[in-house]
Amino acid sequence: MTKVYYDDDADISVLDGLKIGIIGYGNQGAGQAQNMRDSGLDVIIGSRGGDTAERAKRDGFEVFPIDEAAEKADIVHILIPDEVQSEVYEAKIKGGLREGNALMFSHGFNIRFHAIKPPAFVDVMMVAPKGPGILVRKTYQDGFGTPALIAVEQDYTGKAKERILAIARAIGGTRAGVIETTFTEETETDLFGEQVDLCGGVTELIKASFNTLIDAGYQPEIAYFETLHELKLITDLIQEGGLEYMWTCVSNTAEYGGRTRGRRIITEQTREAMRDILADIQSDKFAREWINEYRQGLPNLSRMREEDRGLLIEKVGAELRKMFVKK
Repeated sequence: MTKVYYDDDADISVLDGLKIGIIGYGNQGAGQAQNMRDSGLDVIIGSRGGDTAERAKRDGFEVFPIDEAAEKADIVHILIPDEVQSEVYEAKIKGGLREGNALMFSHGFNIRFHAIKPPAFVDVMMVAPKGPGILVRKTYQDGFGTPALIAVEQDYTGKAKERILAIARAIGGTRAGVIETTFTEETETDLFGEQVDLCGGVTELIKASFNTLIDAGYQPEIAYFETLHELKLITDLIQEGGLEYMWTCVSNTAEYGGRTRGRRIITEQTREAMRDILADIQSDKFAREWINEYRQGLPNLSRMREEDRGLLIEKVGAELRKMFVKK
């Protein structure tokens, strides 16, 4: 059985006298930094400047250029986008690391795919809240927390696990529960979920079902409600009580139709495609493709963004969502 860690398993005092340098003050950076500070930790922010730096200052943090923050910190928590982490690490973080420091992440991409190669004299660890930064902050302020994953890739000091558990407690994770994983498991499963289900799979399913109704002559507004709008209602039920709970909350007609027809959509061919996608992740093929895409200036991603902005489902949705805003 997976062990779940709670507040009693984590001792924040192991971080006494240590300075935490949060690199980046975006969604996760802001939420985690504020929670750590409210838990009594010594937190500074490393930033390239601009709006996020000003926001961090308004929130009461000391803000430094990234290289200065990394040099001052004992634990360097890298919370900038995956695609820029390696170049920022090489240029502004690597040179300031001292023996016994720690590199910390909230996603294992750059460690798993060797884009960042830490020196042997530092700890390498991860705390990954299972929710956006705004939720990490809100649940903490509400007296609870957001569940999280922890992992240790390199334990130079012999204290990495107790330190990452303390960090997890500081951001509120151990109030809800923290599960131990590895950088490899977290990265590969996270990418897989994003690609086949949470982001890639669900958006393609929505577009395909919407277009099927449009091609058959149905009104776009009706198609939007039936294939996109109501999806949130269903996923809310699944999140609340699981798959079987959802079935108890819909009509018998919906349940019978869903149980008997769903497998005609997710076929063995679909499952084989999922296995192929997982293999691309495990073999580093996807990582190499994504890194190359970024280095070339995101030509394919920019094209896909532009194409999808013009879809009928987007235009219809923009108008229909106004119906749910109180005038």
